[in-house]
Amino acid sequence: MGLGTIDLIVLAIYALGLLGIALWVSREPAGATKNTEDYFLASKALPWWAIGASLIAANISAEQIIGQSGQGFVVGLAIAAYEWQAAIVLLIVAAFFLPIFLKRGIYTMPQFLETRFGASVKTIMATFWIFLYTAVNLTTVLFGGALAIQAVTGVGLFAGMAMLAVFALLYSLYGGLKAVALTDIIQVIILILGGLAITWIVLGMVGDGSGAVGGLSVLMNEIPGHFEMIFERDDKGYGNLPGIWTLLGGLWVLHFSYWGFNQYIIQRALGAENLQEAQKGLAFAALLKFLIPLIVVIPGIAALYLAQQGILDMAALNPDVCSQVDGEEVCGRPDSTYGVLMGLMPSGIRGLIFAALVAAIVSSLASMINSISTIFTMDIYRDYLAKDKSEGHYVMTGRITAAVAMITALVIAIPLLGSNESIFQAIQEYTGFVAPGIVAVFVLGFFWKRTNTQGAFALLLSSVVLSLLFYLSVLDPAALANGIEAPRSGAISAMMGGIFNPILGLVDFNVINMPFVVRIWFIFLLCLVIGVIVSLVTPKPHPDQPVYLDGIDFATTTGFKISAAVIVAILIGVYAVFW
Repeated sequence: MGLGTIDLIVLAIYALGLLGIALWVSREPAGATKNTEDYFLASKALPWWAIGASLIAANISAEQIIGQSGQGFVVGLAIAAYEWQAAIVLLIVAAFFLPIFLKRGIYTMPQFLETRFGASVKTIMATFWIFLYTAVNLTTVLFGGALAIQAVTGVGLFAGMAMLAVFALLYSLYGGLKAVALTDIIQVIILILGGLAITWIVLGMVGDGSGAVGGLSVLMNEIPGHFEMIFERDDKGYGNLPGIWTLLGGLWVLHFSYWGFNQYIIQRALGAENLQEAQKGLAFAALLKFLIPLIVVIPGIAALYLAQQGILDMAALNPDVCSQVDGEEVCGRPDSTYGVLMGLMPSGIRGLIFAALVAAIVSSLASMINSISTIFTMDIYRDYLAKDKSEGHYVMTGRITAAVAMITALVIAIPLLGSNESIFQAIQEYTGFVAPGIVAVFVLGFFWKRTNTQGAFALLLSSVVLSLLFYLSVLDPAALANGIEAPRSGAISAMMGGIFNPILGLVDFNVINMPFVVRIWFIFLLCLVIGVIVSLVTPKPHPDQPVYLDGIDFATTTGFKISAAVIVAILIGVYAVFW
């Protein structure tokens, strides 16, 4: 399988068009030069439609298209909880967090932490976020995208990653956030059109003459277990999506960490014309989130049916099917699902879908490197390495930082991720180590004035330490593969079990079999308690550090309230139908 002439023409039109639009929107009036507000916050002039589209373009990338299609193949529609629950979180962030951020006039999340807890907390978190975005986010997007490119074109993994990296740098380095955000509306249109095309065609193949609607009916009748949102304990996907705890547990912590306090996401809202435009943008993004499972998860479910019918190679996709190749055991890789499905598409449509995949990947890459450069330049370089330089100097520093981050991710991606069965679950596990502490420090920082610097340090440190201890206590997948229910570390498991099993027994879990969604929720609650205790036994924060909410207007427009009501009603309906 490969790309035909028509496919390559479609891809070339997309690439050249995107580069041309990026250069056009990035141009400055004669004699003017970009300052830091222009480059990092798009001159604070983004309209709501650009904010909403850019949020989705930044979010939907390799780990969604590649990873969630693979998880759709393995566990089904339940993985859509990551998309649909995010819609509610976007509304909460718009109503309660954005008013605080925009009132403070901040560029970055570390900058907010500095105003609340001091320079030391800001520096630690800025360094951490630069590391996370480079070593986890950039690498997973590059690696997942290269997997799909390899499946379609046969290009090697590193070559595919290099092409994606160069393309993202070409259209984003010069214009900064404005180029990224204003071209993202094109990216989202292509993403949705390409995604709907593959869904329609694959469902038509399943329907075998009854069309896409008939194909969906076949899937729901033939593999009904893949259309359940809430798993029972003995279901295959329970370890990652533990039943009702998917709704009640740590998935919300991951969502708030990602949508509320994640620089490369929230930076679009910080570049809004005003609060109302930012809130409308987030509501628009929340509505778009309902489309994503249709274009990424449903094709994965269809792939399972086609594999069961012998149309696709089950051994290539099913992780439970393994064989000996050159003396090594090789198992099927669900993350190859989307790329394999693309091979079934007719010429021309395949080019559109491939362009949609590239659009999703490069828009996320561009967003991430822009945020890395913003944090490094504004929170580290300007404050500690080169004070009182010109605006042009800081803009150039941002561009150099973006390029260095991309090159670093390109070098380390394959060593870090080459052995992971699912890049989507890998990134959730990695971010789950720190998400509880990040959400806890912002929640206490917002809404409890007594939280001090010592409390912030304590809960951030406890998030990493507790996450590591719980991670070492749960069952080892390698041992489970051999039929042995053994924790990764028996000694740590025994210690943690003695401390926490009496509490966890109230929710029918113990340390050894605790799903990571429950683990994250439990650690988040422990972090809150630790932050409160440490803050109470140490000196009160400086008088100018608490966040005073008296002067902040949390009122929302009638349009936002109506949008929120519609989104909540849709979500309730979805869960009622697919419970």
